[in-house]
Amino acid sequence: MKKSISLLMAGLLSTVAVTAFAADQAVPFPEGYRNWLHAKSMLIQPGHALENPFQGLHHVYANKQAEAGLKTGKYADGSVLVFDLLQYQEKDKTIQEGERKLVGVMLKDAKKFAATGGWGFEGFAGNSKTERLVKDGGTSCFACHASEQKTDYVFSQYRP
Repeated sequence: MKKSISLLMAGLLSTVAVTAFAADQAVPFPEGYRNWLHAKSMLIQPGHALENPFQGLHHVYANKQAEAGLKTGKYADGSVLVFDLLQYQEKDKTIQEGERKLVGVMLKDAKKFAATGGWGFEGFAGNSKTERLVKDGGTSCFACHASEQKTDYVFSQYRP
């Protein structure tokens, strides 16, 4: 009996530890990001290497810390970059926003995310603030961003 209680307790404690670790590593939804600096927009069209899953209209936003990083190429902890990915439609010789596909987030925390260049990565599905899309701790995101080491793994550049 004592042994089964000990095993049960060990299982519960390891579940709590894994849950606490996952919550600690979670990148939060970036509330109010559309009021931040709009850094750039970009359209990924069919045929681009990142078409699946990133085809669409991207708007990139930076919080105050990330705005400073865009200017210097070095990002302080607390920097957040967001790409708001939308479907698009061509209408009357224009490209117009459609439904949101996802909200992608990069959060700088050099200690917490040391394995991915100091950045935590997350994607939130559609208009959801809770449905998370990144399942591998951001390693696949970082694999793409690794080519941008000279700008602290950020593709966007400051444009005055």
